[in-house]
Amino acid sequence: MSSDDDDTGEAAVLARRHHRVGWSMVLVFACAGLLLESLAGFRVAWFSDADMETRRTMWRLAHAHGALLGLLNAVLANTLRSGGAPRWSRRSAMAVMVGSVAVPSGFALGGIWFVDGDPSPAIILVPAGALALIAGLFDALRR
Repeated sequence: MSSDDDDTGEAAVLARRHHRVGWSMVLVFACAGLLLESLAGFRVAWFSDADMETRRTMWRLAHAHGALLGLLNAVLANTLRSGGAPRWSRRSAMAVMVGSVAVPSGFALGGIWFVDGDPSPAIILVPAGALALIAGLFDALRR
């Protein structure tokens, strides 16, 4: 078996992984969006009261980033299947997936517990995840 066959096999494995992660994220964050709309529509106090602006903002950011990063992973899976990302490696894939999960998780956790309008320390997952995401994309481009 040649190294091209190995690259093709690895690309298929990475494509399946990104496909699964991507569409799972889209499903989870579409459901989260429905939940957020329901909380706002029914005027649930711990979500829609004036002093809960931090929670609303953090959860909306989690919803938006989660759905978009899920779509990024789904598009990446398609790109890998078509052979459009020949330099993609496991390291790049893992960094993108870690970043894709960490960013919305940081926003979601940041909105659960907050003090005086400041999100919880879990918000540190957002810049850490963003760095992982950017590093994975950059790693794929420089190869």
